Amino acid sequence: MKYAIGAAVAVVLLVVLVLVGYVKAPPDTAYMISGFRKPRILIGKAGIRIPVLERLDKLSLKMFSVDVKTTDYVPNAEYINVKVDATVKIRIGQSEEMMSLASKFFLNEGEDMIIRRVQDTLEGNMREIVGQMRLEEMVTDRKAFGERVQENAFPDLQKMGLEMISFNVQSFSDQNNVIEDLGIDNISQIKKGAAVAKAQADRDIAIAQAQAAKEANDAKVQSEMEIAEKQTSLAIRQAELKQQSDVKKAEADAAYAIQEQEQRRSIEVSSANADIARAERTAELRAKEVEVTKQTLDAEIRAKADAERYAAEQEAEAELYRRTKEAEAKMIERQREAEGIRAVGEAEAEAIRLKALAEAEGIDKKAEAMKKYGEAAVIEMIMGALPEIAKNVAEPLSKVDKITMYGEGNSAKLLSDIVNGTTQVTEGISAGMGIDIKSLIMGALGAKMATDTPTPVVVMQESDGE
Repeated sequence: MKYAIGAAVAVVLLVVLVLVGYVKAPPDTAYMISGFRKPRILIGKAGIRIPVLERLDKLSLKMFSVDVKTTDYVPNAEYINVKVDATVKIRIGQSEEMMSLASKFFLNEGEDMIIRRVQDTLEGNMREIVGQMRLEEMVTDRKAFGERVQENAFPDLQKMGLEMISFNVQSFSDQNNVIEDLGIDNISQIKKGAAVAKAQADRDIAIAQAQAAKEANDAKVQSEMEIAEKQTSLAIRQAELKQQSDVKKAEADAAYAIQEQEQRRSIEVSSANADIARAERTAELRAKEVEVTKQTLDAEIRAKADAERYAAEQEAEAELYRRTKEAEAKMIERQREAEGIRAVGEAEAEAIRLKALAEAEGIDKKAEAMKKYGEAAVIEMIMGALPEIAKNVAEPLSKVDKITMYGEGNSAKLLSDIVNGTTQVTEGISAGMGIDIKSLIMGALGAKMATDTPTPVVVMQESDGE
């Protein structure tokens, strides 16, 4: 029990010790623990300090800004009295050695105390560098001045555990206004250089503007020339394309007209062939009718044959007249078309020639057809015309008031002359037409013709008193 209580008391004491002795250093402050154990430094870490037995000291690691200026004028290398105002950035060194050195001078001290302690040191180093440099060097090259001050102050600051981060000169001044005079001279030089530079710039600008204007004008002229050339090429190309289009159109029109004439010619040839076929068919039918006529020799059939023949003749004449008028109309139309297109005219002429040949062939076919069935008609025509022929042969005698005949056989002689005249007429017709009328009549009528034909009686009329 006693041991348990003792252990509990020991644990409680340990916990209290830990709670009381627990410390945690921020990143910008170094906690330095020394005493019972080996000294140690805590930066941004936690640790345990044994109360009463160990000491805790603090050392600021922040960067300090120190305003360093000479309190009075300091003569430089040219014995010109100069004042300098600068700003210096310093801090405690980050190594343990630097911190140990700094702890001897700045342990547990605030920022202001540290600044006051280093100001004198930095001012002394700056005075020393001012005495070594010329005024113009300091004014024109402040960076070199600051670097020399840092180099000169580095050993002194290192002994205190400090390091210089930067040195920036704020201003320089002198008792005799030398710096101002240098500025005036520099201003004059700068103004002179600026004026020269401006004149040169104006000259360069004028030259550049003139060159640019020349190039712009050249570009404009070149562009206008190219546009004119393009427009000319376009006009030429358009004319060429129009010419080609006109040629193609004329060729197409001519080809269309020729094709149309070819189709017309085919239609006309087909029509002519159809007409010929119809004529041949009609000829065959009429030949059959003539054959019937030859067999029956009926007057009614002869009359019907005459009517059909007349109708056929009228139809043939009407068809011929119609075709002639159509041919004339087509010829006129084609002649008008031929005035514009020579090729079409030639095609039309060819079509007319072919049509004429087709019509001629149709007429020949019709003639052949007429020839097939025309023998009976010819016979009828001749038989019907013989009385008229005899009448016309004897007609001169009707103009004679009186005929005096002497000798025997004079009446027979007169009758013989009339018959001979009629025979000469029929023989002339046979010779002109190439038809043997006598054979046709004899072949058609035969013996019946001889028996049925009445004997002609010649009545002689004499004038009064004879």
